Amino acid sequence: MTTNDQIIIFDTTLRDGEQSPGASMNPAEKLRIATQLEKLGVDVIEAGFPAASEGDFEAVKAIAQTLKISQIAALCRASDDDINRGWEAIKNAVNPRIHTFIATSELHMKYKLQMEKEAVLEQAIKSVQLAASYTDNVEFSAEDGSRSDPSFLCKVFEAVIDAGATTVNLPDTVGYAIPEEYGELIKYVIKNTPNMDKAILSVHCHNDLGLATSNTLTAIKAGARQVEVTINGIGERAGNTSLEEVVMSLNTRPNFFPQTTSIDTTRIYPTSRLVSMITGILVQPNRAIVGANAFAHEAGIHQDGVLKNPMTYEIMKPETIGLAKNNLVLGKHSGRHALNSHIQEMGYDLSKEELNTVFEKFKRLTDKKKSIQDEDIEALINEGVLRSSEVFSLEYIHVLSGNTVFPTASIQLNINGRPVQGATEGSGPIDAVYNIISKLTGTKSELLRFTISALTEGTDAQGEVTVRLQENGIVALGKGTDPDIITASALAYINGLNRLEYLKEHPVVRPENL
Repeated sequence: MTTNDQIIIFDTTLRDGEQSPGASMNPAEKLRIATQLEKLGVDVIEAGFPAASEGDFEAVKAIAQTLKISQIAALCRASDDDINRGWEAIKNAVNPRIHTFIATSELHMKYKLQMEKEAVLEQAIKSVQLAASYTDNVEFSAEDGSRSDPSFLCKVFEAVIDAGATTVNLPDTVGYAIPEEYGELIKYVIKNTPNMDKAILSVHCHNDLGLATSNTLTAIKAGARQVEVTINGIGERAGNTSLEEVVMSLNTRPNFFPQTTSIDTTRIYPTSRLVSMITGILVQPNRAIVGANAFAHEAGIHQDGVLKNPMTYEIMKPETIGLAKNNLVLGKHSGRHALNSHIQEMGYDLSKEELNTVFEKFKRLTDKKKSIQDEDIEALINEGVLRSSEVFSLEYIHVLSGNTVFPTASIQLNINGRPVQGATEGSGPIDAVYNIISKLTGTKSELLRFTISALTEGTDAQGEVTVRLQENGIVALGKGTDPDIITASALAYINGLNRLEYLKEHPVVRPENL
């Protein structure tokens, strides 16, 4: 049980966050994020949905066996097969949690489940009893809870708590709730569920109306003591409640929110960057807390005020979320030890082999750039360590372009270790590159999105390219970085194709969205 002033942070970046279109992660990437989430101080990490696929099962199992502090949760539908499979994945965790759910709204029961209320209640009880036979750490979620009949919600919660649930979750599954009504629903459930004092009440909000954080904070004021969130607010449709927004709201307004969390706020920004790199989902510049413009001041009156006293226009210090600038200057004469020290301060722990890979890329980059920024190093880690298993890799690229010639690209790729090469034309240099890559790989993917951004300031900044590809209904994101934007574009396209290949080999069945 938690104390009344302690909020449990339940992070579902690896499960619900992964349901963002194209954001699927391989097991190594999931483990890397889970490790960072534990360092961040997350109480409960929902590692995945083990029944979805063999790949997801193995990823959840690896996380459960590796992490030493955080509780590890496995999401399971209210079925024996799901719960048995979930337990197999997490049974070796330090503190395993089975998270099972079933819909409770009239709409979902009638049209999705095609079940009567009593049957839903019976299934909920049966599933929680099975989960409780494995562990005393059981969570039950009433899917579409915010649109459910309040009295039926209380009846279900009372029954599952009696059956062994130690956490009950009231999700706003489709982001329909308004803060005032959601707060009243939380109060009603607490007051009218006789045994609620034997369990933690949790909330899980979606952002379809842009109210996820507001609803979550209102729920805390109303008595909820666990919040289900994701890094950068990623998730299906408009996303989930953002971890950083909730945590920093509590941290910044203790006069209004006396509750605390276990989060080390100085690790928020590095964690945000890591999730963005691995998923390929860019953080919009004006996003609260972690956006590039969150601590930027362009207006003269703002700049003057901040110089005199930062609190005039900054309600929190950048250092609080891990944005403090390190004085260590990295360049072509920096050694492996200095690089590793700086990488560790950024929040990454690399193995000796991984460090060697990044160091080699670092040395090559210093021949092109005079000053290396944190964003450059993160890009090197992404390129050298966090890549998906590669079917396709780039050996060389040569492009001829200009306003008096027809753009032509010559490329050599390795496909499963076998070199192939070719050349073709296009309407522009990047179009030519993508045409020949598509031809050499024999893929039929459609390019849905293409974006370019600079990682740092200056004309020698590395370019970061993000693409979204679709093939046979499967969507994957790809990222590439390089001082040469055409090379970065090629790397992003190849990364996206590799992710598509991974998803073809590891099809995922998505659970209903909480």
